[in-house]
Amino acid sequence: MQRNELTHYLQTYLRTDEFSDLCPNGLQVEGKKEINKIITGVSASVALFEAAIEQNADAILVHHGIIWNFERPTYRGGYRERVRLLLANNINLYAYHLPLDAHPEVGNNAELCRLLGVKNMQPFGDYKGQFVGMRGEIEPMAADVFAEVIAQVVHRDPLLFPFGPEVVRKVGIISGGAQKEISQAVSAGLDAFVTGEVSEHIMHYAQEEGIHFISAGHYATEQFGVQALGRHLAEKFGAKVDFIDVPNPV
Repeated sequence: MQRNELTHYLQTYLRTDEFSDLCPNGLQVEGKKEINKIITGVSASVALFEAAIEQNADAILVHHGIIWNFERPTYRGGYRERVRLLLANNINLYAYHLPLDAHPEVGNNAELCRLLGVKNMQPFGDYKGQFVGMRGEIEPMAADVFAEVIAQVVHRDPLLFPFGPEVVRKVGIISGGAQKEISQAVSAGLDAFVTGEVSEHIMHYAQEEGIHFISAGHYATEQFGVQALGRHLAEKFGAKVDFIDVPNPV
């Protein structure tokens, strides 16, 4: 496929114009015009780029790119090496942040909900006028049992603050670093809120508001969207797409 064709399709399919984000969503570094091999990964890094080069990638598609509105790094150290690897090998870098969290078909939260057996999914978690997470219902179970189900899906043991009702039915999920959005879960009357990271004050808030809080890892909860999007692109364009796992304990 042609780079311009892929760029336009992704911008449309992921509805990037609807989001006020912390980064530019889309093509962040321009590479070769013809794209046959795509590597997907969660976060841009030297390790991911080197692995992609070994697999002769024409494009790399990630959730966390190398350009952020809150960060203006100088071209030195690891950042310089990331850029050098892309330019020296003429590789395109695509990054989709909130659009990949929110997408109802291939989004991180939609995928995580499906893997956890969440039914009656609805958009949840307002960020600047756009929902980025999902909420729904699960088969009634105790909070510790639900945490075990999550562990089996994300392949790591989550941190559970068990302060909600005895039986969990209504859950909300916002992947990544959305711990502060527990307040939206409380306002929505949910039994449990699942996200990636946790801050110190969250334990007290969960206890005082009577809700279960589950931190399952930033990387762990955001590994699903890029893989689902990769499968979609492989089917849509017949491209070769592979996911490279660069695990992160956070």
